[in-house]
Amino acid sequence: MSNDVVILGLGYVGLPLAQEAIKAGLTVLGYDVNAKVVDSLNAGRSHVDDLSDADIAQMLAGGFRATTDETEIASAKTAVICVPTPLSADGGPDLGAVDSATRAVARNLRPGMVVILESTTYPGTTDEYVRPILEAGGLTAGTDFHLAFSPERIDPGNKQYGPHNTPKVVGGHTEACTEAAAAFYGRFVATVVRTKGTREAETAKLLENTYRHINIALVNEMAKFCHHLGIDLWDVIKAASSKPFGFQAFYPGPGVGGHCIPIDPNYLSHNVRAKLGYPFRFVELAQEINATMPAYVARRAQNILNDAGKAINGASVLLLGVTYKPNIADKRESPATPLARALAGLGAKLSFHDPYVQHWDVPGVDAIRVDDLETAVAQADLVILVQKHQQYDADHLASIAQRFFDTRGATSGDDAVRL
Repeated sequence: MSNDVVILGLGYVGLPLAQEAIKAGLTVLGYDVNAKVVDSLNAGRSHVDDLSDADIAQMLAGGFRATTDETEIASAKTAVICVPTPLSADGGPDLGAVDSATRAVARNLRPGMVVILESTTYPGTTDEYVRPILEAGGLTAGTDFHLAFSPERIDPGNKQYGPHNTPKVVGGHTEACTEAAAAFYGRFVATVVRTKGTREAETAKLLENTYRHINIALVNEMAKFCHHLGIDLWDVIKAASSKPFGFQAFYPGPGVGGHCIPIDPNYLSHNVRAKLGYPFRFVELAQEINATMPAYVARRAQNILNDAGKAINGASVLLLGVTYKPNIADKRESPATPLARALAGLGAKLSFHDPYVQHWDVPGVDAIRVDDLETAVAQADLVILVQKHQQYDADHLASIAQRFFDTRGATSGDDAVRL
């Protein structure tokens, strides 16, 4: 075997993992079914926010290479599956990419290999779904090869925590599998946390994101009634945050987005319904609340214009920031998309500005990108801060806008209406 690891799936999860392994001196092969991605990486071009072209060049200089040839998987001591698991039509995870990647590994499985699934999914996937595929060729997990689950914890745009200093949770099919996977990650991750098995590791990821999902829903619900009661929720959160124990601040917003918070808790809810026959009511209620926020923001926007004697039908509305989180270009599941649909449905004429996004396509909605930020802010009937990118001086923009709706608590003065 000529490679320490092959990483299947070279996106937001797999590529940073490959970079960290390269830094530690491991020989790393990247595998992806997308030939454009592979060719781009081999040419030194990055397609993810957290890695620059210079980062890819350093990886290539360190021996990294990407391929679409699955037979090369057999050259690796460890195979890590980092493919996406979007929601399927029934609300559970779509395991199509996991199935494809697992079968590619199975066709090239060698005795002694360590196979690790990182893709977020429901508890039991590693043991009940992945293991039978791998064992179909005659090798047995825990005896002939090692099998484990280790949830990805990549937080795009986070400058403080990356693959090296974010603790790595690992749970194996057997105790020996856990130790084999832990030994692999221990070569380039500072802290490895072992669980009792694969199900515990799978559920740990779902608990992390369900915790955030539910608490975001709590403050979103509070934002609605605080508005009606004339209470400044942002000031309330600031005051509550002064308590040095027993409280963690969460903040309201126009909705939740990204590849984790709006999706992962549904895996757990779906699994509970499918296997136990009853709903996971906390998760489903949180999903209901968070999913209503774009429509709620649109209604608030309509009311702001009404208070000024203007109809939203025909009004010019400028959206600032259309990505799902600040300071990155990732638009996956961004709340700006359903917000734009809601505003367009009310007759608003939409435009947008985002320093990270040149093209934004919302089917059925015409939203023109503006380049001159200050002129566009001054001319719009209503400006809505949807994402608080570091390039936006929210107080200044609010001061020059006719009307400014701050959904992120980024303003401090009286020039803006805050969520």
